[in-house]
Amino acid sequence: MQYFKHPAGGESIHLAWGQHFQEDPLTQTPSHACFSTVLSKPELQGTWYIGNQSLYSVNNYLLDIPLEWADDYLDGFYLATGRFRDGGWSGMGPALFAYNPWVNEEGSLPEDGAHLNEKTLLLYESSYNNENIENCLSNYQHPDEWEGAAWITTGSGKSAVLFAGTKGTGDKYWYGFLNPDNPQEPCIEEEMLGQFTLCRQSNGSPCPKQDLKECINHTSERGWWSSSFSAQFLLYDPAELTRVAVGQMQSWEPQPYETVDIDSNLFLNPSGIEQDMLGADAQRRYRIGDITYDRINGILYVLELFADDAKPVVHVWKMN
Repeated sequence: MQYFKHPAGGESIHLAWGQHFQEDPLTQTPSHACFSTVLSKPELQGTWYIGNQSLYSVNNYLLDIPLEWADDYLDGFYLATGRFRDGGWSGMGPALFAYNPWVNEEGSLPEDGAHLNEKTLLLYESSYNNENIENCLSNYQHPDEWEGAAWITTGSGKSAVLFAGTKGTGDKYWYGFLNPDNPQEPCIEEEMLGQFTLCRQSNGSPCPKQDLKECINHTSERGWWSSSFSAQFLLYDPAELTRVAVGQMQSWEPQPYETVDIDSNLFLNPSGIEQDMLGADAQRRYRIGDITYDRINGILYVLELFADDAKPVVHVWKMN
């Protein structure tokens, strides 16, 4: 969800939603909408597609773009949306698209089922199109999780596009299970051998053959695992994303100018719940959830998942 206010369109709350698997034609449904801030009469508008982009690339996080920047550089596209889907199905790094829900300067909204105009700001190579680990986020791993994004501005005139999530940082990453006897070693799903590269080293090259085995007594939580994870912020230069929008850079060329590890600020599942699903210690997944930014007061809000038993905790940073 994203609150948005503009003189033409007034106040509204915008929505995006999706699901983990959207392969079936019946799941190729619109992913965005908006409603009134008068909650007693919300008047839902939509639902809409973001251009003809893959649903895996658009339907998770939402953020507002500073009005002056959008007017000066993005033809009045005031909102941005994106998603990272593990395995690189969305692109091997966070994706971001600017869009405008209006069809005219008066703030009129399009009909249900419309494909909204969008501008690509960031889109890395998809593993659907290319199994090689290239044209991707620096140090990319398939188990990465980018769950929130915000366009940060400060009173001093600084700005950044920030993504928050849990980054795979291990020497190896694999599709399969957590290895209960040696969590740092791969435990692949042998039934999927030959379908795609199930295990890779941190440089993107395939693991040696001795790693391609399914361990005994593994957990039932199948998915992408890395031998270690950390919670991180990625900061991008908005000028580079704007250059992508106008065709001066390829969508996979921008890279973070800064990476901030925030593990030291987190509780990191103090109750030790759901460790079969989450992993533990260095292998803990799902550390960070969504984020949002209060542009007026310069405050960044970040959800830490499973910090109070199964409940999240909100961390707050002041931007200077």
